[in-house]
Amino acid sequence: MIQQLELENFTVFKEAALKFSPGLNVVIGEDGTGKSHLLKLIYALACISQNAGEQASRRTKAWLGKATAEKLIHTYRPDSLGRLVRRTPGRQRTQVRFLVADPNTRGSSPSWFGFSFSTNSKTEVVIEQVPDQWETEAPIFLPTREIISVFPGFAALYLKHHLEFDETFYDLCLALESPLLRGPRLKETREMIVALEQTLRGQVVAENRRFYLRIPGRGNLEMSLVAEGMRKIAMLSFLIKNGSLSSRNQLFWDEPEANLNPKLIRLVARSILDLCNNGIQIFVATHSLFLLKEFDILLAQPAHAKVKRRYFALAPGEDAVESTQGDSSDDIEPVVMLDEELTQSDRFMEMENS
Repeated sequence: MIQQLELENFTVFKEAALKFSPGLNVVIGEDGTGKSHLLKLIYALACISQNAGEQASRRTKAWLGKATAEKLIHTYRPDSLGRLVRRTPGRQRTQVRFLVADPNTRGSSPSWFGFSFSTNSKTEVVIEQVPDQWETEAPIFLPTREIISVFPGFAALYLKHHLEFDETFYDLCLALESPLLRGPRLKETREMIVALEQTLRGQVVAENRRFYLRIPGRGNLEMSLVAEGMRKIAMLSFLIKNGSLSSRNQLFWDEPEANLNPKLIRLVARSILDLCNNGIQIFVATHSLFLLKEFDILLAQPAHAKVKRRYFALAPGEDAVESTQGDSSDDIEPVVMLDEELTQSDRFMEMENS
């Protein structure tokens, strides 16, 4: 489980110390405040931790240094690793500390994974702290653009050619390639996907490395013919059915509200909290007031009242992005883009009353 992140001079951040919830974590901010940068960093570190956890031979400074550099470069696609250091006069150095703990191991203490690199770094990372606890399940990252409609051949093409997609898309394709669960494990997922399939009015199926929406009485509908917002729902449904989203791993979702109407946003919000109830730690980046308030509404209901939550607001400061955090959406200030939505409502009311 990801418990905490501390960083200095990373992209738009001068410094930040963020404590995460084991359930829902919502990162809020207007464009350019580093929401996606933050999600990608935590995701990349979770991937490195999980890969190291698979084999004891990987838990060395040499392996971790190389793996960290490669994952950051492939996730962000900078010209060099040093480009991820915050742009200020003079030579600067990025420092990152990442806290992981296994909630299922009694009496265990969380341990830090720490590293640094400078503006001159091309692929060099200095590992400063090696943890003794590791992630046990591969995380899932859902970018703003869906990938299920262009899935056929994407992974093979990505390995052979330079594509303007970062590695989160490739990782997602690998997760979608996993076969469906069978038997009791598949039955366990049924409750989580029933609402998704009701919205889709069918089931997502994979045939000959292509995805279709199988609609009762109508057969298979090519995923490219399905509305883009519905493709996101289809992708989430299939990841649950093939076990890529299960307890003890993390889901990172960048702007889940993108290309969705309010009705579907409500469904996505409920599905996210259902996943939290099933032990999945979730990180969401958004600038949607509707989604934020939908979380508040659902979290007040008995079905989701036990979901632990944490909110983070990112806003431009004098020379870097500043962050605030709290256990309630009321604790985070300022939320500029949300203020703009409220201001628009006030302007509309004034027009109606004039």
